[in-house]
Amino acid sequence: MSIAFAVIGGLGIFMLGMKYMSEGMQAVAGNSLRRLISLVTDNRLTATASGTAVTLLVQSSSITTVIVVGLVNAGMMQLHQAIGVILGANIGTTITGWILVLKVGKYGLPILGAAALVYLFARRDRPRFIAMALMGLGMVFFGLETMKDGFAPLRDMPVFVEAFAWFEASSYLGVMKCVVVGCLLTLLVQSSSATLGVTIGLAVTGVIPFTTAAALVLGENIGTTITVIIAQFGATTAAKRAAWAHVLFNVIGVFWITLIFQWYMGVVSQVVERSHGQNPLTYTFAGAADQELFAVVITSAIALTHTGFNVLNTLLFLPFLTPYTKLLTRLVPDPRVKEVAKLKHIDPRTVSAPVLGIEQSRGEVVQMGESVVAMNDGVRQLGFHGPVDERLIQQTFHREEVLDNSHRDIVRFLTDLLDATVPHAIAAEGRRQLRMAHECESASDRLASVLKAFLRLREHRLELPADLKGDLLDLHDTVAGLFRQVIEAFSERRVVDDAEAQSANALILSKVKTLRDRQLKLMTDHPVNPALSLVFNGILTDYSRIRAHAMNLHEASVETSEPS
Repeated sequence: MSIAFAVIGGLGIFMLGMKYMSEGMQAVAGNSLRRLISLVTDNRLTATASGTAVTLLVQSSSITTVIVVGLVNAGMMQLHQAIGVILGANIGTTITGWILVLKVGKYGLPILGAAALVYLFARRDRPRFIAMALMGLGMVFFGLETMKDGFAPLRDMPVFVEAFAWFEASSYLGVMKCVVVGCLLTLLVQSSSATLGVTIGLAVTGVIPFTTAAALVLGENIGTTITVIIAQFGATTAAKRAAWAHVLFNVIGVFWITLIFQWYMGVVSQVVERSHGQNPLTYTFAGAADQELFAVVITSAIALTHTGFNVLNTLLFLPFLTPYTKLLTRLVPDPRVKEVAKLKHIDPRTVSAPVLGIEQSRGEVVQMGESVVAMNDGVRQLGFHGPVDERLIQQTFHREEVLDNSHRDIVRFLTDLLDATVPHAIAAEGRRQLRMAHECESASDRLASVLKAFLRLREHRLELPADLKGDLLDLHDTVAGLFRQVIEAFSERRVVDDAEAQSANALILSKVKTLRDRQLKLMTDHPVNPALSLVFNGILTDYSRIRAHAMNLHEASVETSEPS
């Protein structure tokens, strides 16, 4: 029972430490981390480097891959770009093993205690989150030491020795047994870092040999893909292809590396021996005079196995990204019905990575703004030009319904995200996005109201005077132009010049006042249908409100705009 308590307790501390370390590193990285994925280009090396860097900081390839699948799902990243990021994410996740190589295991508790005191009493964000990262690091080492203490008695128990002997990776069948076990453990725990910690804990206490641990690590690479498989359900075809790109990368990689497993182990062992003076294939716990050195040698060998596998696999795939993309297109064919981007990439799992999650919700706010711009175009076509297009009418009203749902989902996501411990900058960005999402949704309501007014005029066979209608079209274009300008600036991470925005605002107000005055003069000079006057004044009111929403968006951008 004491063994179970030590292992479970150590694993819990280890996993919580990984979480704190990840959150602290994300917060310290700040805006640079948030922009890494969004700056991905068609250059496959840049995409791979971006995926590696993000995962180094997030400490989870699953989170990075889920976010990438979401970006593809929303039409904000192309499949070939996503594959590059996914390849990099697999390299970045191997940093966990190298962290555990550091010779500070016995100092885990002091590091945890000292960092916790700073975290509790620091008043500024940066030192507080640096302390959180160090506190997480201390918990990782303390948790691993606790697991090692729990595993230690197992090497003297014949039952466990016989059981683990069944998984010796001395033959191809034995290697595949270990791969399957590593895969299943990661499927259950949903964290390759946790299973890596358990694997290292078993290896450094001499319970399992190095080769068995290495084969388990290979299986863990396959098991970690379960998260992205779940994320692709209900997603677009492009997002499903990105998800399967991750799965096939790991499955194909493990397949070919197991074929040369013994040779690969020999290469890894030679590299470790040159570095530490001991060969992990022949160095045993029982024969080790220095147990601390034994732990370092075995941990280094496992970390090198993990990193070497992902680097070699990435180098193998990079030259063939184009045919690989074509293969995925054939495996996941296009649907018969054309798909549209969905609100799927603000996955609840990204709440655990708030610095990246806020970037994903930003993308949704941009999409909301672009939908309002599209509604502006639809209202212009239906209200001022050509015959009635029933399909365009339904499409415009449908956009308004979608924006209502988007607003609700963004509010729910950001509320959950801001409930976590986040830096002030992220909290401010979250509040800005909440405000902007509300303004976009309200603007869509006003545009739907304008369209209903035009349809009501046609239903009652009422027609605005030509000159009045021409000036109303000019007002529409001015309002739509201001809204488009603000959204494009937000999308490009800049702000509209305040003087320019205020000038457009004053111009719109002036045009609204002029049109009201003209309508009143028209009513006094000639008999006018009261229904026509009511509808016309309602349209002017709606355009004035859309102008107000555009200015509120501009003000939100100016108040918390990011420094260039």
